[in-house]
Amino acid sequence: MESIKITVGLGSCGIAAGAGKVFDEIVRIKEADNLKFDLAKTSCIGMCFREPLVEIKDETGSYLYGDVDVKKIDEIIEKHIVNFSPIKEYIVKSDQFDTPYKEYFDAQVKITLRNCGNIDPEHITEYENRQGYKAIRKITSEKTPPEDVIKSVLDSGIRGRGGAGFSTGMKWNFARNSKSDEKYVVCNADEGDPGAFMDRSVLEGDPHSVLEGMIICAYAIGATHGYIYCRAEYPLAVKRLNLAINQAREKKYLGNNLFGIEGFNFDIIVKEGAGAFVCGEETALMASIEGQRGMPRKRPPFPAVKGLWKKPTNINNVETYANIPWIILNGPAAYSQYGKEKNRGTKVFALTGKIKNGGLVEVPMGITIRDIIYKLGGGIINDKKFKAVQLGGPSGGCIPEYLADTSIDYESVTATGAIMGSGGMVVMDETTCMVDVARFFLDFTQKESCGKCTFCRIGTKRMLEILTRITQGEGKEEDIPALEELAQQIKDATLCGLGNSAPNPVLTTLKYFRNEYEAHIRDKKCPSLYCKKLLTYEVIPDKCTGCVVCKRGCPVGAIDGDKKIVHFIHQELCTKCGDCYSKCKFDAIKIS
Repeated sequence: MESIKITVGLGSCGIAAGAGKVFDEIVRIKEADNLKFDLAKTSCIGMCFREPLVEIKDETGSYLYGDVDVKKIDEIIEKHIVNFSPIKEYIVKSDQFDTPYKEYFDAQVKITLRNCGNIDPEHITEYENRQGYKAIRKITSEKTPPEDVIKSVLDSGIRGRGGAGFSTGMKWNFARNSKSDEKYVVCNADEGDPGAFMDRSVLEGDPHSVLEGMIICAYAIGATHGYIYCRAEYPLAVKRLNLAINQAREKKYLGNNLFGIEGFNFDIIVKEGAGAFVCGEETALMASIEGQRGMPRKRPPFPAVKGLWKKPTNINNVETYANIPWIILNGPAAYSQYGKEKNRGTKVFALTGKIKNGGLVEVPMGITIRDIIYKLGGGIINDKKFKAVQLGGPSGGCIPEYLADTSIDYESVTATGAIMGSGGMVVMDETTCMVDVARFFLDFTQKESCGKCTFCRIGTKRMLEILTRITQGEGKEEDIPALEELAQQIKDATLCGLGNSAPNPVLTTLKYFRNEYEAHIRDKKCPSLYCKKLLTYEVIPDKCTGCVVCKRGCPVGAIDGDKKIVHFIHQELCTKCGDCYSKCKFDAIKIS
């Protein structure tokens, strides 16, 4: 039993699902029964839909248990630990036998997420034991010229994983060639897209990979200072980042004359953001770090020439930096074998919405949307019809089901009207109203606008007013051309990416789901039966038993009828609350 190790996933998703209570119960059982096994913590491994997750490693192999609660862990320890009998029906992954999730794991290639779920992120030695900090040691011990480091990044083909997909090596090269006594390396961890949690999971599960990537970048471009701009809503990520930085300083991975190289001075500070979505835009982010209001500025000059405090600055996101140590250790060819031309390597996606297997997946570039949704995501909840996917967050767009065979690469996704973005993927089914989806995302971007540009500040508000009116049954024929005209004006006249891309959800839903807009406006009906004010509740006479349950529950007295008499709903009184529909046990209420 002394060779047995139990590891509990304690990322934000696991903690929210009750993993902390499971961990405490394991501690209690171990002490009460004087059991001899190692107990460890890790972070999210991506399988958020089966949290809490507990892994047991013994002499026979590895066993990952899903949906573990306090009651289950008692049973697992009794049968698996004490009696050496794994409970197969609870196991979601094992190297001893197949599970229903074999395809889910086999389809993934984990480079960014290589350590997430495999190490305790709060102990630097665990990162070091998995080749951590060997990449920067290799560079410095071999006295690799900075230009050669940049060439390796260029040859790998990695593009920025934060949105636009610009060549990482080219960006580093621009900063390298900018002359200055001070340069900065910035990590953009201001992950603000609704439904996105890729960066958060990496920061919680493998913070040292990001630090090492930034250190390698600092060596390559000649930087002296580093910042990680992380939103304060990620308290666990911020905690583990600061812990990792302090550990790296103690190990002399951060500080002065690093790795015996005179003049290689580099340190990192965590700057907590206040949650403004616009600060994900690099110039607004830099303004926030400098203590100014987070508002974008014109480019050029670009940050590589004049960034933080007017000094050359390189900005990449969490996922980009986390890939760098792997590329240096394994070589650019090993990285570029994944993906396709101009789109090399892997990409992490956060699957949310109406999908069975919500969580994180990492796949080679070039995989199709359909394969992600069905092979990894397990398909749509309740096996409903897949309708669309919002890719790229509020700055992205809605891709319909008939384009589900679109390749996941920057050019193909952009051609649909969406963008790759940082990797948020919100899946929608047949019950989703696409007009309301457009309204939801525009409401988000309108609230997050910094207000600097007139077209962004006022134009998005006018678009939101039109969309709200349409979903409430007050749409007009002229609303659609008005939306299209406003969208183009906003795209043409705003300063930063937030304003420029804000109309994308509206434009893509108009492009692919125009019939839904027309139904809302002309027929005053929501085809998806979602928009409350466009619904009609009616009694089905053949099914109504006159039980009066709906009548008693109606808050406005809109239902007439005595016992054993077919009831009737007065439409002029009905407030569309849906209580009658939810309470009827005879399916005698229909919605149209």
